[in-house]
Amino acid sequence: MRKRLVPLLIIVIGVIGFILLKATRSVPEPVTPQERTWRVETMVIDPGARQPSLTLYGQLESPRRFTVVAPMAGRVDQLPARDGQTVEQGELLVALDERDIEPMTRQAEADLADARAQLDREQIEHANDRKALALEQRILDNARKGLERVQQLVARELVSRTELEGAEDLAERASLTMAVRQRSIQSHEARLAALQARVERARSSLEAAQRDAERSRFTAPFRGVVAEVQAAPGDQVNKNQALLDFYPVEGLELRATLPQIHAMDFTRALAQGQKLVARSLETESELTMTLQRIAGQADATGVEAIFVLDQPAPGLRLGNLLAISVPKPAAPESIAVPYSALYGNRTLYALQDGRMAHIDVERIGETLMENGERWLLVRAPDLTPGTRIITTHLPNAMQGLKVDTTSDAAAESAQ
Repeated sequence: MRKRLVPLLIIVIGVIGFILLKATRSVPEPVTPQERTWRVETMVIDPGARQPSLTLYGQLESPRRFTVVAPMAGRVDQLPARDGQTVEQGELLVALDERDIEPMTRQAEADLADARAQLDREQIEHANDRKALALEQRILDNARKGLERVQQLVARELVSRTELEGAEDLAERASLTMAVRQRSIQSHEARLAALQARVERARSSLEAAQRDAERSRFTAPFRGVVAEVQAAPGDQVNKNQALLDFYPVEGLELRATLPQIHAMDFTRALAQGQKLVARSLETESELTMTLQRIAGQADATGVEAIFVLDQPAPGLRLGNLLAISVPKPAAPESIAVPYSALYGNRTLYALQDGRMAHIDVERIGETLMENGERWLLVRAPDLTPGTRIITTHLPNAMQGLKVDTTSDAAAESAQ
């Protein structure tokens, strides 16, 4: 019995201890859930008339870029130009071997001399034909008179018929010679025109050969840059084969794609004679360029706006990509906010009673702040003076989210 009571006693004691401990434990205070607060920065807005700007991206091109081609087949003799080299006006760029050019020029000169000689001979022969025609006319007249006398003598039976036939043959031969001479004189104008045309063709060929000879030694027509060299000294090139590309330092154009939504504003400004000067962004030295025209063809992405650089930029090359800021007309009742304040394309959050309040806005462009930063220009009827805008970009931003503000003196001074 003792062995059975000991375990039972231990169990009873344990149960009594558990009941005592549970009865004497301390009661914890109830936990009240706390809403999390997000720390943000804000700025106070002051709507007013501000000039927006539009950031565009474009590529440099030159409307005066051209390709130097070989005017005739030959061997490249000199090619001092190098890819990317800046050359002054009058400097030699490329020259073909004169030994390939001189024979063609001499041949053209010989063809012209031969054509002129043929023309002179025709004029001399025509003069001789006119003189011979008078003599042959007298011979024909004499032959006809002789034929008449023989006919009279035959009628009186004083001569034989054989002499009559001889006189007739003599008159016919004189008439035939006379006709051939007349045809030669009559066709003189046609032969003369053909020979004059031959002279003109020969002269044109000589001028073309001389022109090609001059073009075979090409010098820079203006100060410019060698864009690409496509040959080397000693190369045998064909006629019209490209040798190098060349473009002027001045007059570079930037072709930037303009969104369709802004195209009408820029077209209207050009029609009204407004001068729109854009400034480069993210370049070592600021470049200015003036809007000259809008391209005549658009596509799905927009239409190209063409800007001309106001000053030469030796460091720039064709194909460079540039970002520019283009001013637009002043927008009334607009405010400038940092890009961190924007959610999506058209949403800002204002601070109301310690919580985030959703506001739909209209984007109207950008503006350049005094510290060099680019801020966004927006406007909305709900943006009144004194409204506090949240400038911290929260990944979980939503209507009614509780926030706590930090010092916003810097943001307000920037505004």
